[in-house]
Amino acid sequence: MTTTRPRLFSKQVLAWAAWDWGSAAINAVMTTFVFTVYLTSSTFGDVDSNSAALGTGLAIAGFAIALLAPVTGQRSDAGGRRRFWLGVNSVLVALTTAACFFVYPEPGFLIFGITLIALSSVFAEFATVNYYAMLPQISTPATIGRVSGFGWSMGYLGGILALAIVLFGFVQPVFDWPGANEDAALNLRLVAVFSAVWFFAFALPVLFAVSENKRTVAVEKVSIAESYRQLGRTIVRLYLTSRHTLYFLLASAVFRDGLAAVFTFGGIVAAGTFGFTTSEVIVFAIVGNVVAALGSLIGGVLDDRVGPKAVIVTALLGLLVSGLGVFFSPVLFAAPATGFWIFGLGLTFFVGPAQSSSRAYIARMAEDGREGEIFGLYATTGRAVSFLAPTLFSASVALAIPFVATGEAQRFGILGILVVLLAGLLLLLPVRKPTAVATDTGPAAR
Repeated sequence: MTTTRPRLFSKQVLAWAAWDWGSAAINAVMTTFVFTVYLTSSTFGDVDSNSAALGTGLAIAGFAIALLAPVTGQRSDAGGRRRFWLGVNSVLVALTTAACFFVYPEPGFLIFGITLIALSSVFAEFATVNYYAMLPQISTPATIGRVSGFGWSMGYLGGILALAIVLFGFVQPVFDWPGANEDAALNLRLVAVFSAVWFFAFALPVLFAVSENKRTVAVEKVSIAESYRQLGRTIVRLYLTSRHTLYFLLASAVFRDGLAAVFTFGGIVAAGTFGFTTSEVIVFAIVGNVVAALGSLIGGVLDDRVGPKAVIVTALLGLLVSGLGVFFSPVLFAAPATGFWIFGLGLTFFVGPAQSSSRAYIARMAEDGREGEIFGLYATTGRAVSFLAPTLFSASVALAIPFVATGEAQRFGILGILVVLLAGLLLLLPVRKPTAVATDTGPAAR
């Protein structure tokens, strides 16, 4: 009997992955490497005070996401308007990002800039909930891991290209043009416009290629208060009928915080402990993103063959070994930077599969018609423990200061991140697999 293999790179998958590609401009350029660095610079006043203000703004945004994400996902499920709300929130991300052009380099504009960045992060997370919830729509049980891995790898590659354009077009331009003018920080303010256009241009395809999740049964509209009551009943129902879904949400929240810390503190450790210059950090970031994209693709293929749990467990073990390699590099290598390159790239390689398979894991466990709600919970649990890795990193550094030479304590922060990854791994081990791994002869659609 002849069987038809489900298509992996369909028009819908490519359009869906384009959103990941475009969102990298927000994540990498605006919130990580460029615009938040501009906001916390001495241009806006005391650097430490600026950083504290930014942290407060992002903390408030995180609280709003944790509080609202599950309900917004639930309501888009119930209304059958997942694509609509993905579009609305994508527009809001683009508008708040573009508005950062008006954040002039004066202390009086600091709060305005932080507010825009915080709002952009909230709308981006709301959009992500609906974006993730589309994964079962555009994949099959046989391809869901590869599709997730492909999308995640496109995010890494998009980030590389966006950063390169920003670096060589605006920050350190390779040719003179009006947009590179540093007067009134015009070049950095134009970076915000570039990021908004880049994001929205690549967000558009999915809004045309993927159909709306129309409800086949009419659902009564309910109040916000009733939505929270329904959410509470959902959590109770999950505990009674699908307890391992809740266990995975807890475990993934912990190890995802560790994964985020790998990138958050990677550049800091490279510069502070291993003596990388700014240009060397950027080069490492570009190479690291390429390696992470490759890891995501490989992890996606393995996900469909052996299941997401096996991929995540393997990736977390790889992260622990690589992290220890980075920590011991000053002891193992005459040139410690060599060790950082070897084991640091190992870290980036394993981060991708852990992230993409975590997304695929939840997509496999989600009930039909409730994907938005479960991914809203996924966002909330991640936000709820997002203090773990930064806290343990800082605590490990502080504890090491009295016992090591000046300049060596920062390296011990790596151990704090590894503790978080280990805790996530231990919490994950008892969690049951979501489903048996599908084969390519499985159903063509969910």
